[in-house]
Amino acid sequence: MGSGKQRWKIFFHKSPASATLPKQPIQTQQSSSIPVEFLCPISGSIMADPVIVSSGHTFERNCVHACISLSFNPTLPDGAAADFTTVIPNLALKSTILSWCRHHLIDPPKPIDFYSAEKIVRDLIPQLAAATELTRTPSEVSISSSEESVTPRNGLITTPLPLTTRPSCYSSSSSSDIEIIASNLLEDEELVIKLRSSQIHEQEEALVYLRKLTRTKEETRVRLCTPRMMSALKSLISSRYSSLQVNAVAALVNLSLEKQNKVKIVRSGIVPPLIDVLRGGFAESQDHAAGALFSLSLDNQNKTAIGVLGALPPLLHALRSDSERTRHDSALALYHLSLVQSNRVKMIKFGAVQTLLGMVKSGHMLSRVMLVLCNLAASVEGRAAMLDGGAVECFVTLLNQAEFESRESCLAAFYGLSYGGLRFKGLAKEAGAEELLRKLEETGSESAKQKVKMILKVLTEKHEEDEEINWEELLNSEGDSSRSEI
Repeated sequence: MGSGKQRWKIFFHKSPASATLPKQPIQTQQSSSIPVEFLCPISGSIMADPVIVSSGHTFERNCVHACISLSFNPTLPDGAAADFTTVIPNLALKSTILSWCRHHLIDPPKPIDFYSAEKIVRDLIPQLAAATELTRTPSEVSISSSEESVTPRNGLITTPLPLTTRPSCYSSSSSSDIEIIASNLLEDEELVIKLRSSQIHEQEEALVYLRKLTRTKEETRVRLCTPRMMSALKSLISSRYSSLQVNAVAALVNLSLEKQNKVKIVRSGIVPPLIDVLRGGFAESQDHAAGALFSLSLDNQNKTAIGVLGALPPLLHALRSDSERTRHDSALALYHLSLVQSNRVKMIKFGAVQTLLGMVKSGHMLSRVMLVLCNLAASVEGRAAMLDGGAVECFVTLLNQAEFESRESCLAAFYGLSYGGLRFKGLAKEAGAEELLRKLEETGSESAKQKVKMILKVLTEKHEEDEEINWEELLNSEGDSSRSEI
C-alpha cells in the first residue's frame, strides 16, 4: 500500500484560450444563421443550460446566478427589466438547441461556469468596472430586518449602501486557474476522517484540499456543508497551529458563501470559536473570521443569533485592526447586524456610538462607519446616545466639507437624528444646521435635496411646545442630566 499522498496531488495550469468567454455574441462561420433565441442576452453565447425567469426571459443559468449574486437587474434590448424571482429550466429550448447543433454539425455548447459568468456581469456594470465592490443605489436599500426596526418617516430616506456580496478575504480568481485533479477523489466521509485524524500533516492536507475544493464549485459547497463537516471544522478553527487555523477558517468562508448554508453553519455552533479567532487568533485567521461573520450576517435568520453569541464587541474592536480586510469586513458585518433592534441596543451599551463617532471625526473608515451610524440613528437608544455624543455638530462639520464623499449617508443619519425632538432641534440650531441645509438644498444632488427638504421640514415645524423655549437653558439642562447619570 502507498502513502496515499498521490491522491492529494494538485496541478496548476493555465486555461486554454477557448475557456475565455467573449463579451459580445459569438462569431463563427455559422453565426449569422444562429437563431437569436439560442443566445443568452448576457453572455452572447449559445445557451447550454437555458432557464426561464419570472419576467419570461431566458438566460444561461449561471448568468442568472451571477446577476443575483451581484444584485444586478439588467434592462434588455426590448426595454423590459429581468425578474429573477424564480428560475425554471427551459428543457424545450435546451432540446431544440442540441438538435440544431447536431443538424449543423456543431459541438453542443458547454455551460458557463459561475465565475466566468460573474466576470461577464461585472463588465456590464460601469461602477463595478472601476471598483472591486458592489454599490447599490439608495432606492435599492431600506432599513429593515426580520426583527422589529424603526423605518424613516414616509419610507423616503434610505441609506446609500456600498455593499459587497462576498468577504474581502475571499478570492475566486487569479492569473491562472486552479484545478484539483485527483485520480481517486475522496468521498465526503473520508475527508471528515482525515480532518479528525490525530496526525497534524493529515489534517493540514485535508484542510488544503477542502479549501481549494470549495473555492470554485457551488454544488460542492452545498454538498459538503454537513453537521459532521461542521463539527470537524469547529475543532480545527480552535487549533494552536497557524496553518490549521487559517485553512479551517478560510474553508468555512467558502462554505458560507452559499445562501442555503448560512443558517446551517450558525446552528452548528461554529460562531463562538470564530469569535475567539477574531479576538486573538493568527493575523490571517482574523481576516477570514471577520469575512465569515460578515457572510453569515447576510442572512436575516442569523442576525440576532450572532449578536447574542457575543460577536459585537470583537467586531467593534476589529474596526481598528491593522488589516484592511479585517476592518472592512467587520464594518460590513456590523452594518448587517445593526439592522436588528436587539443588536442596536447591545452595540450602544458596548459604547459603539463613541467609537464610531470618534472614527468619523478622524476620517477613519468613514463611508462604512457612517452606514452603521445610519442604522443606530433609527432607534430611540441610538439617537439619544448620538445626540449626547455630539453627532449633530460632527455631521454639520462633515457636510460643510466640499469634497465629502459620504454626504448621502451622512444626511440619512442626520435625518434619523431628527426624531430626537426638541433636543435635536436645539442642537441643530446651535450648530447652524439650517443655514447649511439651505445651501445644500440649492447645490446638492436630487437625492440629497430630497433628504435636506425632509430635515428642514422637521427643523421648521412649529409646535406648541416650541413656544417660549429657552434653547440655551434646555441644552444646559440636558447636559447636566447626562453628566449626572454617568
